[in-house]
Amino acid sequence: MPEYSWDEIQRHNLRTDRWIVVDDIVYDVTRFAKKHPGGEKIVSNWSGQNASEAWYAFHPDKKKVSKYMKTLVVGRVKVDDSRGSGGSGIVRYDDFHKLRKAAEDAGYFKPSAIFYVLHLAHIIGFELLGWWILYQYGTGWIPYIIAGLCIGTAQMQAGWNQHDYGHLSVFPNTRWNHWMHIFIINIFKGASSDWWNHRHHNHHSKPNIINSDPDIKLDLVFLVGKVLPVEWGERKKGKMPYNWQQVYFSFLLPPLLLPLYFNWEIPYYLYKKKQYNEMIWTGLFFVRWQFMFQPIVGFWGVFTLFLFARFIESIWFVWATQMSHLPMQVDYDHHDDWVTSQLKATCNVESSAFNDWWSGHLNFQIEHHLFPTMPRHNLHKVAPLVKSLCEKHGLSYQVKPLLTAFKDILGSLKDSGELWYDAYSK
Repeated sequence: MPEYSWDEIQRHNLRTDRWIVVDDIVYDVTRFAKKHPGGEKIVSNWSGQNASEAWYAFHPDKKKVSKYMKTLVVGRVKVDDSRGSGGSGIVRYDDFHKLRKAAEDAGYFKPSAIFYVLHLAHIIGFELLGWWILYQYGTGWIPYIIAGLCIGTAQMQAGWNQHDYGHLSVFPNTRWNHWMHIFIINIFKGASSDWWNHRHHNHHSKPNIINSDPDIKLDLVFLVGKVLPVEWGERKKGKMPYNWQQVYFSFLLPPLLLPLYFNWEIPYYLYKKKQYNEMIWTGLFFVRWQFMFQPIVGFWGVFTLFLFARFIESIWFVWATQMSHLPMQVDYDHHDDWVTSQLKATCNVESSAFNDWWSGHLNFQIEHHLFPTMPRHNLHKVAPLVKSLCEKHGLSYQVKPLLTAFKDILGSLKDSGELWYDAYSK
């Protein structure tokens, strides 16, 4: 096969000319990108780069995917330039590859059927408990709030549950995971599988990377990290008092992200992408809720209950997800290797029975980002191996108490706001 240097490979990073490298083989993914199940952007994020570990991380069915990729081969990396892209040292690459192999051999990628059956049962149980409280005690404000809390809990835990199917972590068959994902996120939760895949996998591909990670695209209301605040301040950009964002954060993002923003973004995404099947699956959620709750609370009562449950879920969701990302490094893409890029953007929160349940085991955020297809109930098993790898290569492995993680969200927002104010004031 033709051989290419990394200098040449890195030039193929345009929308009309995209190459990626997996295990030293060069692939032209220009046309394939639009057909990629995870979306076009996740491929473009790795154009001109060594995507080996990202490819391993996202594809549990590697043999099947490899067959499709054979038609995309254009050559290989020059032997003396092997795996040299973006600071991806061969030692770290090989060490992480050995760690992944050890985790596979130990069975850490095998899910527990009992865990997922019981988890789904407790989700259904919380929703039925909410329905029973309304049915038994009426719609007074006390039973209404208690029922809303139960239903909001069911919706949040279903959010963690659909996350596992979206990452193909539960069933050995990809199609089974996709259909269960649709059942949980569309029919049970009223969101969209396709929308979630597009947004969440781009976050995993390049976490906390400006212009790549949709989860940090907050600049109309918040500025995060140390780079964007200075850029915006020097250019006199921004209509918000970002130096006070640590104060208004708690009143805006946690309570309004799901009931306001996501309830606008999801329908707009489905309309724009012409995802009519997704619209139907999502519509079944609202049909289901009308049948369950309309006889008790009326048509508009169902709407109010939906917004209240989303309000509860939104507060829970924002604090649980942002505690492991928002205080970490936010920067432009420096083409770091997989391990380095994930460690810069993630931290863990201490494990306990409550923390594990409350966060959907995403308090092991480091391990989840390194191994996104690993069933979450096994993340604690691989954590000691990951910590040893970080110690060997001088990478920061942060583990925080839960309340400290909350405090660091506000602290990082305060620091970013002050950077913006200082730059703006000069």
